[in-house]
Amino acid sequence: MAPLILLLLFLFRAISVISQSPDALKFLGAQEPTRKTTHRLSKPLVGDNGKIYTCSDRNFFAFESNGSIAWSVHINFTCYVDIPPIQDEFGKIYLVAENKILKINPPSVRNPESTFEIFFGDMLTTEGSNKIAGMAVSVISSLMFITVENRGLFAYRLRGQRLWSAGPVLYRSGYRLGCKRNVTDCHFTSTPVVDQCEGSVYISNTYGELYALAIRDPQFKWIRDLSEFDKLVTITPGNNGLLYVTFPVKALLLALDVSTGNILWQKNIGPLSTIDCSPIVDSNGWISIGSLDGFLYSFSPSGDLRKFPKVNVLDSVALVSPLLHCSGYAIYFSQTVMEGKISRTIGDFTYISAMKPKNVVYTMLVPATGSVYWSGTYTGQFASFLNESILQHFTMDEIILLAFVTAGNTGNHLRCRTTRQKLTSSCSLAKPKHLSINYTGSERTMLLILLFESLVLIILLCAVRFCCIFWRKEKLKNQNLGRFLEKRRSLWMKKKVFDRAITALEQKAAAAEEASTREEMEMLGDLVKERDVIERKLSTTYSLGRDKCNKSISKSLLPLYDDKTYTSSSEGTSDYSGSYGSSGGSHGSSSREDQAKNLGYYGDEESALKGKKKVESDEAGPSNTSAGKFKEKNWESSAVATSSFTHPLYVHGEKGGSSKSNCLMRRTLSSIN
Repeated sequence: MAPLILLLLFLFRAISVISQSPDALKFLGAQEPTRKTTHRLSKPLVGDNGKIYTCSDRNFFAFESNGSIAWSVHINFTCYVDIPPIQDEFGKIYLVAENKILKINPPSVRNPESTFEIFFGDMLTTEGSNKIAGMAVSVISSLMFITVENRGLFAYRLRGQRLWSAGPVLYRSGYRLGCKRNVTDCHFTSTPVVDQCEGSVYISNTYGELYALAIRDPQFKWIRDLSEFDKLVTITPGNNGLLYVTFPVKALLLALDVSTGNILWQKNIGPLSTIDCSPIVDSNGWISIGSLDGFLYSFSPSGDLRKFPKVNVLDSVALVSPLLHCSGYAIYFSQTVMEGKISRTIGDFTYISAMKPKNVVYTMLVPATGSVYWSGTYTGQFASFLNESILQHFTMDEIILLAFVTAGNTGNHLRCRTTRQKLTSSCSLAKPKHLSINYTGSERTMLLILLFESLVLIILLCAVRFCCIFWRKEKLKNQNLGRFLEKRRSLWMKKKVFDRAITALEQKAAAAEEASTREEMEMLGDLVKERDVIERKLSTTYSLGRDKCNKSISKSLLPLYDDKTYTSSSEGTSDYSGSYGSSGGSHGSSSREDQAKNLGYYGDEESALKGKKKVESDEAGPSNTSAGKFKEKNWESSAVATSSFTHPLYVHGEKGGSSKSNCLMRRTLSSIN
């Protein structure tokens, strides 16, 4: 609906001063004026404890719902009647008086007297443009936010320490954020509001730009330019994932996403009574505001509209904002019945005029369900209510009367809840933010991309695992990486040489068949053994994987012929000892020979004959050189009491001797000679 210009201010001021109009006395239920009241009460605060907090001149009052004064405190400053008090989670009350913020300490068991102190504004003066525009409290983080015109937004801890301050302009990476039209005359003008669930504070500047700031950090989350609608805005936190912006002149309501500032929906409402008329949001997420057309406009979080009452009341107007019931689900709103109400629309503006008020109707309802719990008129009841209480000495208006109706829980059918309980209920309505990916390609291409990403991830994991295993190798701990890789490359080159030589000999032996000489077979066996040693090194100590500790290495056996026995030991020194005897007899010699052949150490009969020949030559004349000395030793007393003998190439120390005894010992047939 188009904007409006209210022409009824003079009429309702007559209600405020009860001695100036007989109609006002009739409205209040009094027969004759008893005295002229001159004390005006500020906008009230209805606390969780059912008390009404307000101030008048230099006195702060806490009223009971029956109109009596619970306690009061005299302050040395004149309070602002247009800014209502606010309360923190600890029960402390804050109000604006003479460009200062006073902190009121209610009476308690420890301190029975109520006191006050200056919380903010020692350096501000009552003159000039540095005026306090508003304040807000974060219940969750225990912070106070204060707007000072021409200076900025200030964040204070409730103990009085300043946390941060911010202005309407921020330069980031050489770019200016905020006040894009004009920097000189741009400053914050609105009252700061806090979204208790989102942890953000919202404020607007003189050019209709809406800011979202983090509570703990003065950096801007986002800035939304709303100047296309109007520059004068009223901000209302939804505490449900939404932020509501009201344009009182345009009679327009917007719902914004708190995370991005995007406009979700916009709705027209009826003309509003004042520019500071703000809606109320209940725990179901419904936002409600009264209009001069007599209706209460209630919108769901998705923008669905419900109007109350359902029947058209042509002679009623809603002059004040509704108030929230202590349960958080219901609201109270008032309708003033007028005489001679006339409404007309000229261009984009709606004009409403009326003669005089006749009555006030108060209603308690739940917008989410449309249920009306209570409705009543207060023509005669207010007379006794005012005459029997101290309120007869104060100027009374619709918002004060509605506050007393709300605090008294008139027509209450719902259980009251604390502020934290109400916040928990409303915060649960916020929808979780899901990351949406707008992909317009084919499903096959998307699947291939996902498979490729999975493959890359697997490769990276394998690389990390390989690095962790590789750098734990013993050889790398004793030498650097370059020497390790050089040694590994050298072993690979040697292995290739042996492979080519073995292949050549095998091909030659296959071509010659039985004509292969003993020397060729001996050379082939030596090459195979040398290659096995290199392969074992490449697969263990010089491998790219973890070091393998194979304790069950196969032990090759030397062939034994005739009735001679040979033993080998690596204990202590490098000397080798062997013994020859006849303890085994021909039967033992034959069995051991068969065992050696079956194990296939050399793989053919000629190799066995070669071993036999060498043993016989050793028996004829053992060498006395440093390569080894032989002793005669019985088989039963041998260090290795087995029916076979371990080849020296695979002998490992088994008694925990020196490192040399634990090393691999290589012994070929030529060394025996």
